[in-house]
Amino acid sequence: MITVKRFNNNSAAWDSFVSLANNGTLFHTRRFLSYHPEGRFNDHSLEFYKKGKLISILPAAIIANDGRRQLVSHPGASVGSFVVPEDLAFADALAMVEQLSEYAKANNFDGIRLTQPPTIYSRRLSHYIDFALQKNGYKYLRREISSVLFLEETIDDNLSKFKSTHRTAVRKAEKSGIVVRQSEDFEKFYYILKKNLSIRHNVSPTHTLTELLHLKELFPDKIYLFSAYMEDKMVAGVVNFIATDNVVLAFYISHDEDFQEARPINLLFYKVFEWAIQEKFRVFDFGIFTVNEEPNMGLARFKENFGASGQFRDTLELHL
Repeated sequence: MITVKRFNNNSAAWDSFVSLANNGTLFHTRRFLSYHPEGRFNDHSLEFYKKGKLISILPAAIIANDGRRQLVSHPGASVGSFVVPEDLAFADALAMVEQLSEYAKANNFDGIRLTQPPTIYSRRLSHYIDFALQKNGYKYLRREISSVLFLEETIDDNLSKFKSTHRTAVRKAEKSGIVVRQSEDFEKFYYILKKNLSIRHNVSPTHTLTELLHLKELFPDKIYLFSAYMEDKMVAGVVNFIATDNVVLAFYISHDEDFQEARPINLLFYKVFEWAIQEKFRVFDFGIFTVNEEPNMGLARFKENFGASGQFRDTLELHL
């Protein structure tokens, strides 16, 4: 029998479970979820027990729209849904999803919305939860695509997968005097990021500068800024989050439009891939290039030209 309980504020036990789980990531930890300012999200995270033993967790929150009260994958996390052990049994997956529905009904929710992580975040590939969701009446609400690059044994092996245009761009950046190095100057990068997002999309970054700096303080060995410089002026940057032991996620990517012709982004990614390979990571996640299932074709091609391919990031919904 599976029982469902609200998160009991034992962050140490929660984070320990995440660290040992099949698909646990940095974004599932209470340490990450709790950095958000109080009141931003109405947390309603859940724990699933079998015979008194914790077998799954679900970072979640309450969202109320148009009079409907929904239990959703935590909006403050890049990766959501059930966190499960490597040896998850099919019967337990079915039972957990069934009990989640019963819990939601008993607690007056009108629906449940879960976003499944791409399979790259699992140590051991399993679609038990996906099957259980569909068997219990969940319907696809949205399907996004994330660009994923599988890292080879050497940077030369990855370079051979670049399209010729990207290899040429890397050489052009080097000849233009672009230099790439790790940086702690998040303030300068944030200025470039904020300006670029405002010009291109009329939006602001997901995090404030204060929040980004706070995250770096919380996870000094999980968040790295790589920056491209021309004559000591920062002209581009990538903020990377080490999501798991195998996966690096490019959370923020931006460049100064005035220096685009020098192709700093191409060299920047080349150097980030080189670092990731040296650190024994296996996958680089560029993030999604679709928004509400509308693809940005230019962004898709840009990532494909590094050798990236696509993986689903599905959101499913159940009306109660």
